[in-house]
Amino acid sequence: MKLGYTIIYVPDVAASVKFFSESFGFQVRFLHEGGDYGELETGETTLAFASVTLADTNFKTGIVAAHSSQKPLGVEVAFVTDNVADAHAKALANGAQELAAPKQKPWGQTVSYVRSPDGTLIELCTPVGD
Repeated sequence: MKLGYTIIYVPDVAASVKFFSESFGFQVRFLHEGGDYGELETGETTLAFASVTLADTNFKTGIVAAHSSQKPLGVEVAFVTDNVADAHAKALANGAQELAAPKQKPWGQTVSYVRSPDGTLIELCTPVGD
């Protein structure tokens, strides 16, 4: 068993793909012409986006959409980088909301938190143990 991909349900797949690509430099792997699904190259595990409309067809009772929640959902996507401050600033410049500025943790890792325009909670961090 291995983690194959993570799917984030969003109101506008193309906008989310654009934000994550422009903010963090991920290449677009796939964007369905109908606009309901897209993927980014993020390393071994794919980061994917699907429309809330598609979620409604998959789950009879719907989902809790991150974009409509006042608080971030209790799950985050973490991106590892050598320069958290630059990644943080670029995310903000592309429309993210700052939740916590870059800060060094007691174990030495630098971490910050932003919320993307689609509501996704994002951790930006240096590698653990560096």
